[in-house]
Amino acid sequence: MEERKQINFTIVPDDATDEPRVYSNFCAISHTPFDFTLTFCEVLPPTEKAVREAAANHVLKAPVRARIAVPTAVVPNLIKALQEHLKAGAEAGAKPDWNKPAVH
Repeated sequence: MEERKQINFTIVPDDATDEPRVYSNFCAISHTPFDFTLTFCEVLPPTEKAVREAAANHVLKAPVRARIAVPTAVVPNLIKALQEHLKAGAEAGAKPDWNKPAVH
């Protein structure tokens, strides 16, 4: 019987792919017991038609740029990594607007 050998490794993005960077300025979050879905949208200045529709139904639709499902087990490490990067950005001079209410 062949003995299994443990190998430690780090996973990194393969930048050789042609996947474009996608801009998003809004993220809606939903979840099931198994995963979290992050829906990234780009909120643009509304058209006159969109303003009329929003006045009627109080909803402004934003184009979806990406929808990512993340296993629940990954979420705590994702939160930790985001907090670390936010802290590093703040220390480097980036100033997040803490006075804005969170929108989910």
